[in-house]
Amino acid sequence: MVEHSTLHQVVVIGGGYAGTMAANRLRARTDVGVTLVNSRPKFVERIRLHQYVAGNYDAAVDYGTLLGDGVRLVVDDATRVDTASRTVELRSGRTLDYDYVVYAVGSTGAIPASVPGAADFAHSVAEFEAAERLRARLAELPADAPITVVGGGLTGIETAAELADQGRAVTLVCGGTLAPALGDAGRRSVATWLSEHGVTVLETGVVAEVRQDAVVLTDGSVRHGALTIWTAGFGVPGLAAASGLRVDALGRLLTDEALVSVDDDRVVAAGDAASPSGRPLRMSCQAAGWLGVQAADAVLSLIAGTAPAAAQVTFAGSCVSLGRHAGTMQYADPDDVPLDSVLDGPEAAEIKEKLCRDAVKGITMEARDPGVIVLKKAGQEAAGMSAAS
Repeated sequence: MVEHSTLHQVVVIGGGYAGTMAANRLRARTDVGVTLVNSRPKFVERIRLHQYVAGNYDAAVDYGTLLGDGVRLVVDDATRVDTASRTVELRSGRTLDYDYVVYAVGSTGAIPASVPGAADFAHSVAEFEAAERLRARLAELPADAPITVVGGGLTGIETAAELADQGRAVTLVCGGTLAPALGDAGRRSVATWLSEHGVTVLETGVVAEVRQDAVVLTDGSVRHGALTIWTAGFGVPGLAAASGLRVDALGRLLTDEALVSVDDDRVVAAGDAASPSGRPLRMSCQAAGWLGVQAADAVLSLIAGTAPAAAQVTFAGSCVSLGRHAGTMQYADPDDVPLDSVLDGPEAAEIKEKLCRDAVKGITMEARDPGVIVLKKAGQEAAGMSAAS
């Protein structure tokens, strides 16, 4: 590493896949002091929360095993970024001075207030605390208690499949289309597994009301169940808007193509809460890790007085776990458009497990050797993070 004298303070807000990756990578310069602000004392493997609620995976990792030397962890909530004074205000009343901020607050579950009873009776799997409550509730239920999962996206499918794999009776209410992010072959693969494992799929069903023991669909039919899990839709924290920074319609921070805020060149975004040129990438761990790398590189470029490069993410596809022994790997082109090519069964399950492990492995690689992750270019085979040789 090159030795420097003046210390630049960078505050990374959010300790998920993007923020933790960025925090480690920022240490490529020895004159950068890095503070990571996160509401929890542990890193959450969010892409494994469906496993966690089913009781077969921990999903929480000690930051001591992930953060590189010199990264300071502050367990608190950021409530405002004061760009005038260059401080981050925390819920505890403390403030942190910064020269640059990496805005990596991620996404949240979104149980709609417009659906009567949803906020009162539906459980979420989107965040660790909600998943903890759901895990405890599932443990109390008899093994044959019927469960309703609302949302036909990848989170809903993985949650329904995980529970069905344990022999539970599951109904999946899709709201229009099963697995809309997949191609036709991928949807067929998922639908076949769900059917073979007894999951009742209501593809066009839309929930109009959630009751303590049932969901009511828009056609008036009632589906009784002991528990409802809501996985339809995501939102983002309101920190950017509360800080007076421009956001898109969902609340993601508006940035240029290099992930730099359109309002303040001391604020750089990464992950689910970033909206480059108002055209955000699909919310995913796949995108978050690469955006964390590039957000850190953008900050390092700004410190060096050079123009940050435009961010790019080369997608490889979507790998969906179907219980512990099967999966569907939907391949995609670099722009995330599904291809006809699909791999399913045990081989896809192995790929999914490797991808989950590699997401954490990439973070630890940057902790040991900042800058080791190299960006993939369009056309390269892409299954996970790549290390420089």
